[in-house]
Amino acid sequence: MLDNLADALPRVGVGAAVAALAWALGRFAGRLVRRRYTRRNRPSFANVMGRVASLLLTFVGLLAAATVIFPTVKPVDVLGSLGIFSIAIGFAFRDILENLLAGILLLFRAPFLTGDEVDIDGTRGTVQEINLRETVLRTYDGRRVLIPNATVYKNAIVVQTAYPAIRTEAVVGVAYGTDIATARELALKALEALDLVLDDPAPQVLVEELDSSTIDLNLSWWSSPQQAVVRRARDAALAAVVGAYDDAGIEMPSEIVILDSTPAMREALSRKADA
Repeated sequence: MLDNLADALPRVGVGAAVAALAWALGRFAGRLVRRRYTRRNRPSFANVMGRVASLLLTFVGLLAAATVIFPTVKPVDVLGSLGIFSIAIGFAFRDILENLLAGILLLFRAPFLTGDEVDIDGTRGTVQEINLRETVLRTYDGRRVLIPNATVYKNAIVVQTAYPAIRTEAVVGVAYGTDIATARELALKALEALDLVLDDPAPQVLVEELDSSTIDLNLSWWSSPQQAVVRRARDAALAAVVGAYDDAGIEMPSEIVILDSTPAMREALSRKADA
């Protein structure tokens, strides 16, 4: 036993050195990958790929160290055993692996990036992080929401900040008898005077519908896509148009409801009053 231990000590030393070297190389490769992709403004992808590179190199090093310490162990046999084990793990942790695969696909396809404002399956907010299991959103009311990557991958994703501008619409009703050309001109001037409203594409004012008591005008304008800017632009646009109509004396009536009784009802009410 002592002779066998003495013979194994050099192999153990070399195996430990190989394992330590693999661990150091894995950490270095992970930092290198994270630094490279962080410069491309993809921090989530950088963190995940850095972790994968580090774990992969460390695993290869440990496998090499095992073959050095135990010469009878062959890497092919170890990998074969891991294949059988991975099948069992796959059945036991199907949901976790589904989210893992979906996370990898999301990171490579990059339909949205960290900092984008999105709507995922009815949840709206700013993307904080995309990791291997879930996508982390910060909703507009300050809540942290973790959405499984499989849910993200299977559902429609609305990326509000994908393009540099976004259109907003609102409807304003003016009274019948109003000069439509004048109302349209006043609304356009009010919209064009706002700093938050973009000049290109230009705002538009179109007649949308002839309602029961109003002529409805559709106001549309473009602004920066961030939700805070969209809300401020909408507030400023509606306030400016209403102010312009008030100054010009253009009436914006509420819905008019006319109640008219039938002759039979009027006769019944008359008899009841006489009684």
